[in-house]
Amino acid sequence: MLIDEIKIKISGGAGGRGAVAFQRNLKSLGPTGGHGGRGGRVYFEGVSDLSALNQFRFKKDIKAEDGKDGRSQFRDGSDGRDLTLKIPVGTIIHNVTKGASFEMLKIGQRLLAAKGGRGGRGNFHFRSSRNTSPKEFEEGRVGEEFELRLELKFIADVGLVGFPNVGKSSLLNELTSARSKVANYAFTTLEPNLGVYYELILADLPGLIEGASRGKGLGVKFLKHIERTKVIFHLVSADSADPVKDYKTVRKELGQYSKELLKKREFLMLAKSDLIDAKSQKTLLAKLKKLNKSAIHISVYDWDSLEEVKRILNELVKEKHNSE
Repeated sequence: MLIDEIKIKISGGAGGRGAVAFQRNLKSLGPTGGHGGRGGRVYFEGVSDLSALNQFRFKKDIKAEDGKDGRSQFRDGSDGRDLTLKIPVGTIIHNVTKGASFEMLKIGQRLLAAKGGRGGRGNFHFRSSRNTSPKEFEEGRVGEEFELRLELKFIADVGLVGFPNVGKSSLLNELTSARSKVANYAFTTLEPNLGVYYELILADLPGLIEGASRGKGLGVKFLKHIERTKVIFHLVSADSADPVKDYKTVRKELGQYSKELLKKREFLMLAKSDLIDAKSQKTLLAKLKKLNKSAIHISVYDWDSLEEVKRILNELVKEKHNSE
């Protein structure tokens, strides 16, 4: 199961306590208590693994290591170990406590999320000409603590969209090494599936239904993932009662969620074209071309049509190279 939104609590480690200690050598009296170590910090680091948020499914309270207490003979306690939490690129870190948000955009990007507490000072720090044998010391300070909401909006080059059961998963499986579940019923895909076509990331996104922008079906669980998709492959099924209406309905849902989605580059594909005769294919394709000039018919059982999809993808690969 892909977790794309979760709430956690993070805490920096507490600082160590300062020590109260004195010289044991009679010829050299005085305080020798060292300082406590600093508490560990909590960092986030961006990784390519989109399932990385699954680590928080059962562990939602996360704390870095505490600093060690100070010791005698001027020995300071060691600092607590820093903790690095790896999260997928495309994750938005909402700091609920502070009311701020940060975004993880690159693999290897690091973000300091919570500082550790400062270590307490030992009694050596409090020595003076008037207080040669101080017994004062400081407790270590607690680390920063925050409530966070992690929201994954992954970044894909191509997003496959359309009504449930229009052939998105089958197309993804044919083009990549993905093994998305395929079955003849609605909502086979309940979470995004990914595949890689050379340098392109393809995402099979859960099927839309009318009213998705208002929360019906999988609702915004799907729609939020398409916001960062660069190109849309919009599939309508040839065996639908009205493929033209299906196309318009999905476009309406995209627009109601965000007008920006309608501005994305889109290729329209009449999927499962093997289920209708050549004359019906031609008639439907003519209607769809009036709505989107890029419209083509495809079938996972038609080699030539798959080659046409690959040609489009190869052009996108070239464009990606040229833009880098």
